[in-house]
Amino acid sequence: MNEWFKRLGESIKNLWTKGTVIQKIILFAIVAVVIVAIILTASLSSRSTTVRLFNSPVADEMARTRILDKLSEYNIVAYTTDDGYISVEDERTARRMRDVLISEGLVPSNIDPFAAFYNRSWSTTDAEQNVRLKNAITQTVKQHIEAIDDITSADVNIVLPENTLFISEQNPVTASIILRVKPASSLLQDARRIRGIQSLVQMAVEGLRPENITITDADGNVLNDFAAMGEIDRVNLVARQQREIQKLEAYYRAQILKSLQSWFTEDRMRDLNIKIDMDMSKRTSDSTIYTPIVIRSDNPRTPYDDSEMRESLTISSQTVTKEWQGTGFNPEGPAGTEGQTPPVYSDMSNVIGRSTETGVTENRVVNTTQEQRETSPQIDRVTVAANVDGTWTTQRDPKTHQPVIDAETGAISRVYTPVPTETLVQVANYIQDAVGYDESKNYSVTVTNIQYDRSAQFAAEDEAYFARIRRRLAILISLGSIAAILLLFIVVRLIMRELERRRRLRDEELLRQQQAAREQALWDAKEEGVGVTMSVEESRRAELQENAIAMAKEHPEDVAMLIRTWLMEE
Repeated sequence: MNEWFKRLGESIKNLWTKGTVIQKIILFAIVAVVIVAIILTASLSSRSTTVRLFNSPVADEMARTRILDKLSEYNIVAYTTDDGYISVEDERTARRMRDVLISEGLVPSNIDPFAAFYNRSWSTTDAEQNVRLKNAITQTVKQHIEAIDDITSADVNIVLPENTLFISEQNPVTASIILRVKPASSLLQDARRIRGIQSLVQMAVEGLRPENITITDADGNVLNDFAAMGEIDRVNLVARQQREIQKLEAYYRAQILKSLQSWFTEDRMRDLNIKIDMDMSKRTSDSTIYTPIVIRSDNPRTPYDDSEMRESLTISSQTVTKEWQGTGFNPEGPAGTEGQTPPVYSDMSNVIGRSTETGVTENRVVNTTQEQRETSPQIDRVTVAANVDGTWTTQRDPKTHQPVIDAETGAISRVYTPVPTETLVQVANYIQDAVGYDESKNYSVTVTNIQYDRSAQFAAEDEAYFARIRRRLAILISLGSIAAILLLFIVVRLIMRELERRRRLRDEELLRQQQAAREQALWDAKEEGVGVTMSVEESRRAELQENAIAMAKEHPEDVAMLIRTWLMEE
């Protein structure tokens, strides 16, 4: 066995010595990958893949079904075991869904939601239990806050003071919270959501008052100082109201300007300013209105009003008549004392008289209407200012129909025609109807005819016109120059052809004279009987000359071109 290990070691050693550097690096890499894979497999196999939602099983099947349905609403994957335990993917999900189930009352009565935070044994003291209770409440509040959208984390510190004998010496319950939100969140600027978080914390901790809650951001800025934020809210409200007014002004301006520009074009109708004053307050008023009672309604078929109305109707009446007849009695007080009766009544004592008293009591009814009116924001006043430009007409020469140039300025002469007054009145009437003109609210509509400054526009038009004339003149000059060059080329060409023709005729005449001289010499020699012998070259030359003369007679143009080519080459 030892020999086998030795041979195995020697074989590995030989392979290692024979291997290259690349093979050794690959071998080390393979060994490292295998070791890492073994470590990861061991760690993952020892780690729990799910987290229990509660430490106790949910034995009630109906309660377990409701919990699973609520988890499905939040797209949470849940796992159940045969003994009733419910598990989710991770601890964060378990905390969040535990808060949701507690807030909606879906936790079964036999399960303590705080069992995961503290367990009391026989050796646990009250102080330790209070600390555990505080930690449990703190952790629950923290989970409640972190379950809100846009909040990434929250640091919660709740102080539960010890109970004292006297209430005046009792320290209040306090809470401080630091919020961290997502980068693009607007939660820190939303006072309504901050107030909701403050109410959530107040309801979660017994005895906690709103003034003892401090909510800050990561920079230490207090977020729940609503008294200081009242002025900011008022400014924001005014800004929103102004934006609504501007939106209404822009709507009216776009609608009216679109119609007016279709009549006067966009160039002439540019300015239309609308200012709207609105009362953004909200008012509620109660009133009682008394109206007459209609006995008979008006007949719409008659041209006159034949209705019958009464101010009131008598429901009941009572008439009371009292008559008295007898001797008048004038009391003078106790016996032996002077009476207090005035002399006028004293003289009427023991006088026999008669009196009659009549009274009528009637109960009438009238129409009564109770009206409760709530006035929402409404328009107080509208002012509109519009300006319409007139028309400009370019003066033209009646003969050439070309624009007339002003001799002083050197520009095109133009005439301005203002907008008629009748047209301005019609435009003002149209704008009044478009904005709902109300004279009682002092509405104002003004339409003017003020010339726009068109100096730059006219300068550009003049420059374009003169540039077009200069361009036309340049084109004519260019065309004339090209025509002159072509004419000169044709004349030169004709002259060259004439000179070439004359040179050709001169050469032909010279050749003809030389040929005639040779023929004359031959003829003279023949007559004299002198034998003339011609060399081979002269015979060949004479033959070529005769052939050339024959070809020139048959094809004079080709010969001329051949001669011209020779001359150009020489």
